[in-house]
Amino acid sequence: MNPQGAQNYLRTKVLTATPEQLQLMLFDGALRFADQARVALEQKNFEQSYKLLTSAQKIVNQLSIGLKRDVAPELCGNLAAIYAYAYRLLVKANLKHELAPLDEAVKLLKYQRETWVLLLQQLSSQKAGLEARQLDVPAPDERMEASISMQG
Repeated sequence: MNPQGAQNYLRTKVLTATPEQLQLMLFDGALRFADQARVALEQKNFEQSYKLLTSAQKIVNQLSIGLKRDVAPELCGNLAAIYAYAYRLLVKANLKHELAPLDEAVKLLKYQRETWVLLLQQLSSQKAGLEARQLDVPAPDERMEASISMQG
């Protein structure tokens, strides 16, 4: 795909995503930049690692800014602390050109991403259950039971 086509695809994907999907995309972006930064650090390409780590830092900062503290203050406080720690690790990796803090930040972000995916799966199944209960399905009667009887 050409660069312009990729940009258009990404723009459409972002504009049509749910807030939950956008959150997942932020995790994916931060992890992608961090993985690319790791390669750049290993190759001692510090200019490239700086750009990539800065991008990952911006995304982690956005994750923190996007928390809805008025909805769940305690949970958001805990998440904000995790994001602040991951941010500091990324800064340390960037300033000192070290892999250990980068690896720790990636581990934290992967865990948060996995947790988010599990939450989305749980919410999806709950929503499906609610929708199924709202269906207007008639109660079984004798004719129905006779038509599906396994005894013949």
